Formats: sequence, structure tokens, C-alpha cells
Amino acid sequence: MTSTRQFLSDNAAAVHPKVWEAMRAVDEADAPYDGDRASAALDERFADLFGRDCTALWVATGTAANCLALGTMVQPHGGVACHREAHIEMDEGGAPGFYLHGAKLLLCGGEHAKVTPHTLAATLDPIRDDVHQVQPHALSITQASEYGCIYSGEELAALKGECDARGLGFHMDGARFANAVAFADAPASAVAGPVDALSFGFVKNGGMGAEAIVFFDTDLADVARYRRKRAGHLQSKGRYLAAQILAMLDGDLWLENARAANAAAAEIARGAGARLLHPVQANEVFLQCDAAERAGLRGQGFGFYDWGEGAARFVAGWDAREEEAQALGKAIAAL
Repeated sequence: MTSTRQFLSDNAAAVHPKVWEAMRAVDEADAPYDGDRASAALDERFADLFGRDCTALWVATGTAANCLALGTMVQPHGGVACHREAHIEMDEGGAPGFYLHGAKLLLCGGEHAKVTPHTLAATLDPIRDDVHQVQPHALSITQASEYGCIYSGEELAALKGECDARGLGFHMDGARFANAVAFADAPASAVAGPVDALSFGFVKNGGMGAEAIVFFDTDLADVARYRRKRAGHLQSKGRYLAAQILAMLDGDLWLENARAANAAAAEIARGAGARLLHPVQANEVFLQCDAAERAGLRGQGFGFYDWGEGAARFVAGWDAREEEAQALGKAIAAL
């Protein structure tokens, strides 16, 4: 299998050359931890991007970003409402329970892996307000969702209303936030909506090993700094993480990369027709595809994941080649 026909994950994509250049540019003596010039620039850069005050902390992984952000909102005896397909439920190996010291995930339904006010209420309303049951402390949603679908501004506002009414913190897992912004063709502030904290993903979008936690409730950032150190994520040479993030923000490289990945996914989806299981609004394509058909695609050199019984997932990275995406789309159409 050639790497150019690889649609397993955007985590398999290359590091963008400008990210390597930025890391090389800070390869000189500077203050340790987050006292360096690059780290000091993050708050202002994200404030410019979102048009409001915020505090940004770097970490190495999306799992750490999600859990450290939620740790500022949720007590060990509390719970986090999330979709039952959420990454924090399905793909983080119990990390939320570990970082949150036993806090529980309260699972919600919703089409296309999106929580709605109705499905949130269906999960939370039966919980008695007494010490014998876990009380919800926060809501976590994913933008774009685990099935590559986007929350609109109206949907985010409705969820914020529910959070305010119930006294919940509001967190957004933005592992593919860039892809959501590229699809929406709207300001980053509109796609983030009124959340308290955003895990802003860079690794899937051309970064090497850096994610940002953006706190719009800046008081939460003061708590997160201590939790980041305690969790082993305060790297002594943090300038290399900050440099990656700044390189991606410079000239909107993060958006350029996301648009390229989205375009490749759209090319794949053109061949899918009625096989599509979810709208293609970011860089993921989910198809009905039986075992023999999946074997046939793999026999042509395409890499992808099976996704439950009779389904497959294809993910385009920022560096996906147009001709390979076209070839995959044609191969799917010919099944």
C-alpha cells in the first residue's frame, strides 16, 4: 500500500514544512516551560482570532486538552454530559475518569453524533438532585462531530441556553475545529460559539505534537495551569509547542490545510451516492460498505478503517493528493 493512497486518519498526515521551520527558528536558548517568547504570544494571537479576551495553554495531545479543560469545570463527584459516540467516551482509554478523579460521563443521543437540547434533557432530567446520584457539571460537544458534522450557531446557542439553565460548564472538543470553520466559511468565533473552553486541534491538521486549550472563561485557565503541571504536560521546552501553533495561525495556514482536507473528502464523497451514512461537512466520509467491498478497495491500495458492521470510514489529511481522492471516489462508485 502506498502512502499516497492512505485514508486511515488525518493523524497519519505529514507535518507541514512551515511547522518544522518554525520549530527550527526557536531552537535557541529561551526561558523554560511557558515563559518563552512564543508561548507568551499565544493569548494575543488567539484573542485576535476569536475577537475576545482568552487565555491559551499548549499541551501535547488532544486527550490531555480535553481532560485538562474539563478538569477545571467538573468535580470528582460530578459528571460530564457528552454524546455516546464522543471521543472522550469511545477513544480516550478512560482518560477523563483518570484526569477528573472518577467523574462520570453521562451519555446522550443525537443524530450524526451531535447532542441536542432534547437529547441532553433526556439524559439529565431523570437524575435526582440528591447525593445518591452523580450530578452533571459540564457539557462537552465535538466540533466537527465524530461523524464529521457541524453544529450551527443556532444549535450552539440553544445548547448554551441549556447549560446556563442547568449551571453547566460548556466545553468544545475541537480536534477538527479547523475543518468545521472551513466548511462553515464563517469566523472562528461563530463556529466556537459561546463555549467556556475549546480544545483547538493542530496535530490532525499539519502540526507535529501541539494542541491548544483556549479558555474564554479566563479564570479557568488559572486552575488549568496547576492541573497541567500535575498531569505531566508542562513541557520544559514549551517554545517548540508554541512555535507549532503560531506557525499554523500565521497566514491562516490552519484554514488553508483544513480546506484542502475538506476538498479531498468531498471528492471521495462524490462517488458514494446513497452509500453515505452522514453528510460530509468536514474531512471524514462514512459509507455503507460490506466486507467484500472493503476487501476490494484495500486490494486497490486504499487504506481506511472498518466502522462497525457493514461500514467504513475514510479520512482525508491536509496533504491528501487530489488524484488519489479522485481515484478513491471512482473506486467507490464502481463497487
